[in-house]
Amino acid sequence: MKKILLSSIIIIIGITFIGRLSYLQIFSFSPDQVLEDPAIKRVYDYPERGYIYDRNDKLLVGNDPAYDVMVIPREVRALDTLEFCGLLGIKKKKFIKELRKARMYSPRLPSVFVPQLSKQDYARLQEKMRHYQGFYIQQRSLRYYATNSAANVLGYISEVNERDLAKNPYYVQGELTGRTGVEKQYEDILRGRKGVQYIQKDRYNRDIGKYKNGILDTLPEQGLELNVTLDKVLQEYGERLMNGKRGGIVALEPATGEILSMISGPTYDPALLVGRERSKNYSKLHYDSIARPTWDRSLLAEPSPGSPFKTLNALVALQEGVITPSTSVRCYNGFYVGKKKRGCHCGGGMRNLNSGIYESCNAYFANAFRKIYEKYETTDEGMDVWEKHMKSFGLGQYLGYDLPTGRKGRIPSKEYYDKWYGDNRWSSSYIISNSIGQGEVAATPIQLANMTAAIANRGFYFTPHILKKIDGKNISIPDYVEPKQTTIEKRHFEPVIQGMADVYNEGTAKWLRIPDVTIAGKTGTVENYTKIDSVRVQLTDHSVFVAFAPVENPKIAIAVYIENGYYGSRYAGHIASLMIEKYLKGEITRTDLEKRMLERTLDREYAKPYSGKEFKINEYDWSQDAIAPKEEDPSI
Repeated sequence: MKKILLSSIIIIIGITFIGRLSYLQIFSFSPDQVLEDPAIKRVYDYPERGYIYDRNDKLLVGNDPAYDVMVIPREVRALDTLEFCGLLGIKKKKFIKELRKARMYSPRLPSVFVPQLSKQDYARLQEKMRHYQGFYIQQRSLRYYATNSAANVLGYISEVNERDLAKNPYYVQGELTGRTGVEKQYEDILRGRKGVQYIQKDRYNRDIGKYKNGILDTLPEQGLELNVTLDKVLQEYGERLMNGKRGGIVALEPATGEILSMISGPTYDPALLVGRERSKNYSKLHYDSIARPTWDRSLLAEPSPGSPFKTLNALVALQEGVITPSTSVRCYNGFYVGKKKRGCHCGGGMRNLNSGIYESCNAYFANAFRKIYEKYETTDEGMDVWEKHMKSFGLGQYLGYDLPTGRKGRIPSKEYYDKWYGDNRWSSSYIISNSIGQGEVAATPIQLANMTAAIANRGFYFTPHILKKIDGKNISIPDYVEPKQTTIEKRHFEPVIQGMADVYNEGTAKWLRIPDVTIAGKTGTVENYTKIDSVRVQLTDHSVFVAFAPVENPKIAIAVYIENGYYGSRYAGHIASLMIEKYLKGEITRTDLEKRMLERTLDREYAKPYSGKEFKINEYDWSQDAIAPKEEDPSI
């Protein structure tokens, strides 16, 4: 009996050990445990990033094959360094630096030694790789661009750094990640999922095959395709028009908030930031402190909005009941604040809401602005009401669009002015410059485009966004499909829109009319001041223009901002009209306007001393109002 019991115990213990070992070997073995085994090498298989198409399924970004030379430092043996460097096209100093860097990262894990070999370099090197123990070639894909436009929107990818590795355990050294634009915003969707193979090594450190016959290996999953809302043709055309000009353009579809084009000038060919020359090219672009091609003016520039802002002050005055469309004001080529006259270029005479808009009369809107504040017992109360109305159009905030950079502009509050003047020590006359979009108000081009879309929609807008489809399927993000209502009733928009339409019919943009297209727009010229050595200096005005079309059923709303571009209809107005015609008709009939914009540049302006300086948006000189003249300047 004792023998049977003892034998049973021994058998049970044996079965338990065998079961436990089997469980550990088969069921509970994880890739993390594999990493601790020095006899097992992990090799990654990188997927292709997802392709990017425009709204009409035209390819914007694809992939090209590329090859990285990888190194596992502890496996490196003596080699002909000079020969190896010659094959790689690097110097010995670079070889030593990269090997030291890889060893610091990990002696036993692979690191990128030389990235992104060309097909020719790969073919030449592959035959001799057997002579260089510890090095191997790994295939991956690099971005291929089917357009030389939209660099600021599409963004670029680059190798992960220490900060990326610490923040996201998914990445390993040598991987690529999105840095800006769509590539960064939708990195998780575009990158796919890398595969991995576990290779067993013998005691001589030689590969002997897949570990456990590959049961732990995984296949790569290609990134998903994206359709963005851009119109490739419109984007490329707009960038051509921006030749030799600095500024930002944003065009939206009012009915959806989809971004049709987003242009920053000057720009660069996105292909410059691909391949082994990427770092050198990026440094050249990034450190150009004058033209600043990597600074996205469509999202980051914050000029005063100028005269397009008058349309919002008109809407607020109508909503508050302090004016009607027939309210008239006499302009004496300006108006008075105390004993000081403020200038106006509308020509003087009686102005109502309609003529005040299409002639861009300062006196009319200064009067309407004052009445908003006079309605309330205190300036603070009037300021709160005005601020609320303005912010309902998306001004003074980031808007919530799906791109990873931006500025929120400025809609000043009572607290802002209390810091300047003291509580209860200022009135509407102190901030009268806000009536015409100067002074302390500031707006980015995308905010101006969104403001224009809200007017086109008669009181609401959709959050501007760049993503349209994922893997061929339409997306439905609540924040993008739910309209944002302004504080202005729908009935007040028609007289303002009529005034904007008359800007083209008989006002400051009558020279820019497009055959068979009804357009509502507003010119703006932003005075441009800066301080140099504590001296206030006036620079050439900025040109601003907003518009939407067709008036009856808007398909496009656009804002154009041109640095040092003179008055609104001169450069910004030309570009806005041409882009509207290009989008709606697919061809250009106003070839006279097109010829001017393709040939004329502002290089002479930008070559002037201090032309690249930032201007102070809170300093405005009323002696020369920023209104477009009534007739086209023949010099352009």
